Amino acid sequence: MVDISGRTANGYTYDGIYQNAGPNRITWTATYRRNGVFFGMRHGRVDGLHDLPPKEIDEVVRDDISQTWAG
Repeated sequence: MVDISGRTANGYTYDGIYQNAGPNRITWTATYRRNGVFFGMRHGRVDGLHDLPPKEIDEVVRDDISQTWAG
């Protein structure tokens, strides 16, 4: 599992984890907060990660986490 955190486009912060769920697939779970107050949790999956280096996988997962919350 890999720990990940960041900020969504609409100002929420998130802390989460992701892990390899199969060939070229990542699953993630994130907790969202605003000003330290819990607002919710989401989970998701990213497919099609053929031959991406770990740094790029991090960015793809961050984008998916942010997009899931901010829409």
